[in-house]
Amino acid sequence: MGSSTDGSSAAQGALDGSTEDPASDPGQRGFFGRLLSAFSPGSDASASESSTGTEGASQGLHALRRMRVDDVAIPKAEIIAVPLDIGKDDLVQVFREHGFSRVPVYKGTLDHPQGLVLLKDLALQHGFGATGRFSLKRLLRPILYAPPSMPTGVLLQKMQKDRAHMALVIDEYGGVDGLVTIEDLIETVIGEIEDEHDEDEGALWKEEKPGVILAQSTAPLEEIEAALGIALRTGEDDEEIDTLGGLVFLRSGRVPARGEVVDHESGVQFEIVDADPRRIKRLRVRLPEAQTGAA
Repeated sequence: MGSSTDGSSAAQGALDGSTEDPASDPGQRGFFGRLLSAFSPGSDASASESSTGTEGASQGLHALRRMRVDDVAIPKAEIIAVPLDIGKDDLVQVFREHGFSRVPVYKGTLDHPQGLVLLKDLALQHGFGATGRFSLKRLLRPILYAPPSMPTGVLLQKMQKDRAHMALVIDEYGGVDGLVTIEDLIETVIGEIEDEHDEDEGALWKEEKPGVILAQSTAPLEEIEAALGIALRTGEDDEEIDTLGGLVFLRSGRVPARGEVVDHESGVQFEIVDADPRRIKRLRVRLPEAQTGAA
């Protein structure tokens, strides 16, 4: 999985590890109270607009009412999770590598989730020179489950009530279909939240490993071609395209969905890491020789 990840909703668990109810904090009650009251019986659009104080937030509240959980969830393929039998050192490495404060735990496969493990619990129980037998099962916390069709506003209320920061999206067969964080839901209202785990927007692309580049859709095609050592503009229609996102849009003829893979005639693959219905945001570019074993 991979809350991921990246500057997208895949900031899977980058929120503070605290499980306190934000609404119980006098300093935060105003925002959360107004936000959640927008979904209370008797609330209307005009009340929402006056409570948020800005047109942008008002539009966000309307979107939160209208959107479903599967509109904001990161897909199953991007979820970062760990098996129940993982060792302590390997678990520490997962937290270190991805920068999350919590990850789901599964038994056998991700379709059999067991709960959540929080970085702070691991640190308190087994850090600071502590000794003793490591047991991930003892560190597990409950995880919320939500159907894809649940309104995002309803899930936000449930998360606030249960003091939860993360929920797994479960399909009709009981399998895991995606993951949503409370950050994803709040960003629907107030826009993207930047934190210390988000990537620098000034870096339009970076090499993840040989033959694989993670890039913003606005990355100049010329730079990507030079980095990969391959020509991506192969036809007359491509001559007017300057950005990576424009090239992928031209090849697919539409805005591809997050998690979708678009093939290029050269053999290069474009994986959509982040997108909304209007535009591509980030992509992973893979050369043919780097595609073996790719998820």
